[in-house]
Amino acid sequence: MNLVEELSRTLRPAGGGIHLVSTGRAEQLALQRRLYGAETEAGVASRWREDLARAATARAVLLGIPSDVGAGYRRGANLGPWAIRERLVQDDPAWPARARAAGLVDLGDVLSVPQLHHDEMLSEAQKAASRRALYPDLPGTAALDLPVSPLSIAERALVRVLAANPGAKVLVLGGDHSAAWPAVKALAGARPGLGIVQIDAHTDLLEERLGVRYCYGTWSFHANELLGRGGRLVQVGVRSSRHDRAHWESRYGVRQLWADEVNGDPAAAADAVLAALRGAAVREVYFSNDVDGTDERFADATGTPEPGGLHPDFVVDLVRRIGREVGLAGGDVMELAPGTGRTPESSAATVGLAARYLRETMAAALGRP
Repeated sequence: MNLVEELSRTLRPAGGGIHLVSTGRAEQLALQRRLYGAETEAGVASRWREDLARAATARAVLLGIPSDVGAGYRRGANLGPWAIRERLVQDDPAWPARARAAGLVDLGDVLSVPQLHHDEMLSEAQKAASRRALYPDLPGTAALDLPVSPLSIAERALVRVLAANPGAKVLVLGGDHSAAWPAVKALAGARPGLGIVQIDAHTDLLEERLGVRYCYGTWSFHANELLGRGGRLVQVGVRSSRHDRAHWESRYGVRQLWADEVNGDPAAAADAVLAALRGAAVREVYFSNDVDGTDERFADATGTPEPGGLHPDFVVDLVRRIGREVGLAGGDVMELAPGTGRTPESSAATVGLAARYLRETMAAALGRP
């Protein structure tokens, strides 16, 4: 299959990654009409395929991974990509057109089967059953190598896009933080010298959690191993950990700036992040932004809100500076769980902040407002 044909089978139009057939379907289609400027479901599909045809020449691609199977505490991050896109068009109805004009192609969403996470965790019988459900119009042999789980589908889609367009920036909407793994895996194979700046209250440096290899608490471990350690992973905003900074830095070769250090002197902390990247000879950065890295006063609609976190302006200033001084290979916004805030107002504020973070990451990656 060519690139467009495969993407159109394994992905869904933006906002369509949550499988709905009755309740919520009208709201889903209403969002898609706004995103694609189309009146019908067929019109949405047609405009989406037009977008997919531009993936091989895009300056950046955006992918939603609406899965919270890899989360551990409060659920709801599966609604993150939907909520962010909805907020973007509420704030600016022309946003989809402006994004296209800037060279961004929205690949749409991974269709997330709620019980699945990564193909490594599935039996052959389950993969066969899921392929029959997801790819019913393909003969068995044609579907044999197609993935069925959200993280596996995302990795396959991004690897295919980067093979055709190695310089494309990769932007991801989660989903729980395990959704960063397929982006890092795909980018690491296409972009030598990749580094990661991770905004997070937690280290996510477990090798496995309850026997599970890929989840919100383990993706950083595997990303750090993939990049060869050596300080190529810089974690900013950590404040909830069973171990101190010395443990993580000495054991895994990461660089950490804990939240109290950042809040005590934000300018010095930003300098330290840039110095760490230069010291590790990082050529491009993947900016992975878990909203719980931000203080819960500003972002409590997330799976594990934590006090004592970063100020949003610091996060924005940092991604802008990395974009100017090092360059972004891409980035994400993770762990937005829109319905979990303490009040409707705080939930709405967290969604608005997540949309701001996406706009700023996109601007820093593309080098334009």
